[in-house]
Parts: sequence; structure tokens; C-alpha cells
Amino acid sequence: MRLLRALIVEDNDADAELICRTLEKEHGFLDITVTIDGVEALEYLQTCLPGGERPRPDLILLDLNLPRLDGPGVLLKIREIPEFAVIPVVMLTSSDAEADVRRCYERGANCYVLKPIGLKSYREAIRAIERFWTQTVLLP
Repeated sequence: MRLLRALIVEDNDADAELICRTLEKEHGFLDITVTIDGVEALEYLQTCLPGGERPRPDLILLDLNLPRLDGPGVLLKIREIPEFAVIPVVMLTSSDAEADVRRCYERGANCYVLKPIGLKSYREAIRAIERFWTQTVLLP
């Protein structure tokens, strides 16, 4: 199993903590960075460009509704940067609105996952994401 770097873009502290603890518990991720809004996420990613101070994340978990710049806006910006175009982006949100799902896929999301209600279900969803991206698929 390859150890991965993840960027979590989540404005809810409890959700971010749960995601981090679950990913760390599974030992699938070497490095997890959390940003709290879309602008901060893009600023972080700028430091991951070639020659930057940080390595590029292998996976981005992106919330839909974020302050300053929403998830679809962040996704659009990520896909405009050639170095980041291949990074898988998982939308992790509570919205099941068809318009939100469509907008995210049109902007380049690799998948769209609903945040389940309940701690156990939420952890199972994060573990499924972790297993898929660390054990099932090949990443560039």
C-alpha cells in the first residue's frame, strides 16, 4: 500500500477532525493537511507547485459549501492548473441536490460522496474513500 498525502478542505471543525482521525487510524495517509475555506486551499496548493515548499497532495477531499470560495469554485481553479489536473478530487458534502452533483462533475470532480448521518456511517464512508484511493486505484 502506497502512503498518500491528502488535502482536506472543510470548514466544519468536527467533520475535519473526524476525517483526519479516520484516515490516520487506517494508516493510509502519510500527511494530511486541513484548510478551512476555498481561498486557503488554493493558497496552500500554490505552495505545492514545482519548486514550492510542499509536496503535491495525492488526493483532495473537498466540501461543497465553503466560505470565501465554494467547493465547485475551488474545483474549477484546481483543474485550470496543469500540475493539479491529475489530482483526484472527492466532493464530500451533505448536499444531494442534482444541480450540485452535476456542477461538481462538470467541473472535474472524480466522485461525489454524501456525508452520512451518524458517526459510524460517516467513518465507514471515509474508510471506503481511503480504501478505494489507497488500495484499489493506481494514482499518477
